[in-house]
Amino acid sequence: MCKINIAIDGPSGVGKSTIADFLAKKYGMVHLDTGAMYRCVSYYIYVNNVNYDDPIELEQALNQITIRFDGKKVFLNGEDVSDAIRTNDISMMAAKVSSYSAVRKKLVALQQDICAEKGYIVDGRDICSVVLPEAEVKIFMSASSDARAMRRYKEYIDKGIECDYEQLLNDINERDYQDSHRAISPLKKAEDAIEVDTSNMSIEQVVERLSEIIENR
Repeated sequence: MCKINIAIDGPSGVGKSTIADFLAKKYGMVHLDTGAMYRCVSYYIYVNNVNYDDPIELEQALNQITIRFDGKKVFLNGEDVSDAIRTNDISMMAAKVSSYSAVRKKLVALQQDICAEKGYIVDGRDICSVVLPEAEVKIFMSASSDARAMRRYKEYIDKGIECDYEQLLNDINERDYQDSHRAISPLKKAEDAIEVDTSNMSIEQVVERLSEIIENR
């Protein structure tokens, strides 16, 4: 196992998790999908009709949540929610829920505890600046909103999920605004992170470019 931590930030739909999976396998590391963790919280809130504007009710909900990863599978309180948390509705809700300090405090602490032993590739929106500011490698993946919407559209079509491209594009633009304007840990490129624009790159090309960055560091 490569005993360093690799932090990858970037906006929604840029392919961070997919690329992190490839890199984790290549370097014998563990991929920690922080986005899935926020989606789990959002899914729990959605299913249980939690009023997350009520601090007490939100705190009680957070205390009831356990999240576990088994390869690519994500388990929320013992239930496999790998597909359920990937819907567009949960994605949009995660943008709102992740802006609450109680949610971020719980999950950031958990992420830091997990990564203390090194050997993790972690992706999200504030990994380079907040979660793992001392990571040995920091990368910011970017892509145009059009490119991200088209990737998500093709992904949904391949899975047989009915969707509308224009709605996906609007949702991505709205998610970008929410992520970059939230008061707590907004999406932004860390000064020491290397940016890679993946708009016109294949998965193989992105993996190759990020591998160069990792090996040069």
